[in-house]
Amino acid sequence: MYWVCLRHAATMLLATFALALAIDSTGAAEPNDIQRTAAVGKGDKAEVRFATDQDVLLFISEYREQKQPDALPELVGAMVRTGVIKDPEKSGVYIGFIAGVLGENQVKAAELIAEMFPLPPVQQVVLIKAIAYSGLPDWKELLGQFVERMPARKVLIRKYLFGDGKTLSELSMDDPLVIDAHWGYYFATGAWEPAIRIISALQWAFEKNDVEKLTIGSMAKWTLASNAARDKNLLDLAKVQMNHQEAGVRRELREVIQAAELYEIGRLRDDALKRIDALRAGGPQKARDWNKWGNYGTTALAVGCVVASALGQVQLGIPCVVGGALSTAAVKLLGPDRTQPLR
Repeated sequence: MYWVCLRHAATMLLATFALALAIDSTGAAEPNDIQRTAAVGKGDKAEVRFATDQDVLLFISEYREQKQPDALPELVGAMVRTGVIKDPEKSGVYIGFIAGVLGENQVKAAELIAEMFPLPPVQQVVLIKAIAYSGLPDWKELLGQFVERMPARKVLIRKYLFGDGKTLSELSMDDPLVIDAHWGYYFATGAWEPAIRIISALQWAFEKNDVEKLTIGSMAKWTLASNAARDKNLLDLAKVQMNHQEAGVRRELREVIQAAELYEIGRLRDDALKRIDALRAGGPQKARDWNKWGNYGTTALAVGCVVASALGQVQLGIPCVVGGALSTAAVKLLGPDRTQPLR
């Protein structure tokens, strides 16, 4: 991403295929309502700023509109308390978001990290990766400052400091967890670089030999279109990248732009599912363990899963991206045992 439980937005099976969507400017609530969880002062013990996992997602989705880096330690505490980062292997969105906030706040990064402790040993994995993924020029020095605070994770820390631990830009995009992390970084910063890397995964949206890569490429395509439909910054980037990508990626990107501008995201899903089914049924394939998709990060293949805004509305359009629910949905929708037709 985990990015809340799987829920139905309507009686029919629908798919939103995005990790998080920006607020639709025509239907957004007033800032004071939307950011209710961030309105409580640090000294007020009567109310928890981030009481639920939905509050966490709401803050993340609105962060770029009114950045509040000082709230990050409390947000991380809420991630721990609500259980959304209980499994680091399904926490890509949150790792990326934390990394993005730290990356944009180099001067106060050490202070923000210090305020996150104490952290349970499992959740320390999320923080270690976020520091490594932050893009800060001194991230190794920064990570080294907290070795003694995380004795249970010394092996992992050594891997990043002295071994083969990779930073976000070094990771291959053929993994749902990595795409999740790039989306998280984008939600924190609005920077084009993570979105450009997601665009690069469109090379697999027309994959003809590997179902897993085709699913990854389709995931990138859906998330880009879904978010670009509400995010002008992202739509502008997609148009700029039409001048820089290879022919195959440009073809897929052109469809992303058209779907975003016409708001025809469902068409992309239907087309991709047909491709996936055709490839799976079209002759000998290498052995694949479809169950492993449930252990990756959140994929973008959810079934009608949205989170209401603070006012109980659905304009926000944030899909369920917490607790691995989307990965489970992907297995059911795209695995070899899928028997129910999508409507």
